[in-house]
Amino acid sequence: MGTLYYGDSGTPIGIEDRTLAHLKVAVITKLRRGESFTLSWQHTEDQPRGRSTIWLHPAVSLRFVFDEPEQPELNRRWIEELMRSANSTGGVQLVAEELDTTPIETIPEQPVRVGVDVQPVEDGD
Repeated sequence: MGTLYYGDSGTPIGIEDRTLAHLKVAVITKLRRGESFTLSWQHTEDQPRGRSTIWLHPAVSLRFVFDEPEQPELNRRWIEELMRSANSTGGVQLVAEELDTTPIETIPEQPVRVGVDVQPVEDGD
């Protein structure tokens, strides 16, 4: 479980490492552009029932802490979805990752014909 620290708030925000890695890319991209937006999430089971929203602004300090030492492979579609939601009036909504399960269109296998160029061998007789 990773942790997001925002401003001087004494309350760290626990977010699963993989989710936090994707969120980091989206948030940093927006903040580097000087754009402010909201971030909302549902409370985890160890917190009082409910949800929270914070206003993310480039002038407020932000720190991402990960439990895992290695960065996971990132899902471009998930980051794009987070970026789109950041542009909406509702702001970034932390949602579960949607894996792309669309079957990849393949070309049906065709018999392979290999041409062999046969040259007659002249007999030296």
